[in-house]
Amino acid sequence: MSEVGFIFDLDGVIVDTAKYHYLAWKNLANELGFEFTKEQNELFKGVSRKRSLELLLEMGNVKATKEQFDAWMAEKNQDYLAYIEKMDASEILPDVPKVLEFLKSNVIPISLGSASKNAKPILEKVDLLSYFDTIVDGNSVSKAKPDPEVFLIAAEKLRVLPENCIVFEDAVAGVKAANAANMISIGIGDKEVLREANFVFEDFTEISLDFLKKLAKI
Repeated sequence: MSEVGFIFDLDGVIVDTAKYHYLAWKNLANELGFEFTKEQNELFKGVSRKRSLELLLEMGNVKATKEQFDAWMAEKNQDYLAYIEKMDASEILPDVPKVLEFLKSNVIPISLGSASKNAKPILEKVDLLSYFDTIVDGNSVSKAKPDPEVFLIAAEKLRVLPENCIVFEDAVAGVKAANAANMISIGIGDKEVLREANFVFEDFTEISLDFLKKLAKI
């Protein structure tokens, strides 16, 4: 077993696909006759597609049959996929490749731990898939964050004990999941919002190689 492992969320950590989720949910809300704001979209971060649609319908006070619900979920995903189809490496968030390159060159195991069911195609689009030893995404789990399932599966696949894993997250639900898994949680984003994380950085440009060496125990 490797001594340590690093687990990355996708949306808002490696690439900013959150904006595309927002546009797709906004389109659906408008179609259903109500507005959907960026502030409301914050509640959807790190949350499964099914739960997000439940929240959206609650916001608009819209009732749905099982057939309507499934159709709207599929419609939102198709809309989102049309946006991410145009993605390329320019959408990678600042200094993410530097961190991945450092870990890869030091043979530190790396996993993705994301609620997204489109994680693999996105990583292929931005040419980062080769950095990851394993992918754990929305297709691999039955429980959404803040349940720690996604990170515990990632640790198992990396053959690293959970307490020796480091998780990068931009969502409160993700930080809670990492903490529940007994992992070191590193928040990427707002210090106030992510205050439950062990460490918080605005983005990867604030993370030094010395800090990574300490985490990686090298």
